[in-house]
Formats: sequence, structure tokens, C-alpha cells
Amino acid sequence: MLRGYLRRLQRKAKPKTKNSIYLKHKEQARAVIISSVAYWAKFCEVEPKRVAIRDQKSRWGSCSAHGNLNFSYKLLFLPACLRDYIVVHELCHLKELNHGSRFWQLVETQIPDYKDRVIELRKLEVVTRMLPTQIPKYTIEHTCSYCKSVPSVVSSAVTHSAIMSPSYEKGILV
Repeated sequence: MLRGYLRRLQRKAKPKTKNSIYLKHKEQARAVIISSVAYWAKFCEVEPKRVAIRDQKSRWGSCSAHGNLNFSYKLLFLPACLRDYIVVHELCHLKELNHGSRFWQLVETQIPDYKDRVIELRKLEVVTRMLPTQIPKYTIEHTCSYCKSVPSVVSSAVTHSAIMSPSYEKGILV
């Protein structure tokens, strides 16, 4: 018991440093996600109070009871179909703050194939463990009719090879 307590103290004592990949892509993610939120909010007939971009470890997004939306910057690396599903999912929480049948009806109204997207997202989570260096490797072969019809909003510089390059950490994209 004492050992566990000491470990918790050590964890708390460590200064938290910001993830360099997060810092590098936060503003680009903000632009992409906010444009997606603005687009889908019209269809969902909702308006979030605030949209925040965070370095979340285990969530793609969340919604507060106050109408605030939080998204992981890692959405930037997802295919458009999965990114839009997550945005719609969180926007629907502004009307229904639970995962009841009415909530899923709202999601289905906007994204009829949402179940397929959920399956794809879960597969991606298992394979990549939501690590930003792994997501592009998984999604590089992704092809669906939705993503083919939507122009890419992510810069070609944000690719797996760019993230994995030794010069990336120094802020130099190859």
C-alpha cells in the first residue's frame, strides 16, 4: 500500500511537458476541426459554446453539459469520414447528453453509415493505440467513397514519413 502511494507521489512530482507533436499540429487541427464543426452544426441544428483542441490520451472527443466540445488534435490524422463521424457524434451530444436510442437516431440522421465508421474507428484504436505516429501508417491505405469525394484538408506535409523523420522533432518537415 505504501509503495503504491509513493508511486502516485512520484507521478505527481514529474513536471508535465507538452507533447511536441501536439504543439506542432494543434493549430492546424483547430482549423480543420472548427471548419468541420461549423459545417456539421448547421445540419445538426446546434451551436457549441466553445471548441477546444486538447492532447487527450484516450478520447477522440467529449462534450460537456455546458455545451463545450473538446477534441483530440489526433483527429487531424484521421480520414475525413472518421473525423466527421466524431464531430457529428459530439455535436449530437449537445441535444442528447447520453448514448440512448434518441442520441443514435440523431447521429444516424446525419451519418447513415455511422455503425461502419464506429467499427473502423475501433479497429484503428486497437492497432494504433491512438499514437499519432501510428495513425498515418494505418490510414494511408484507407479508401472509402466518402473520403474520395471530400477534398483533403490535411497538408501533405503531415504524413507518416514526416512524423517519423529524425528532423521532425526539430521542427523541420521533409
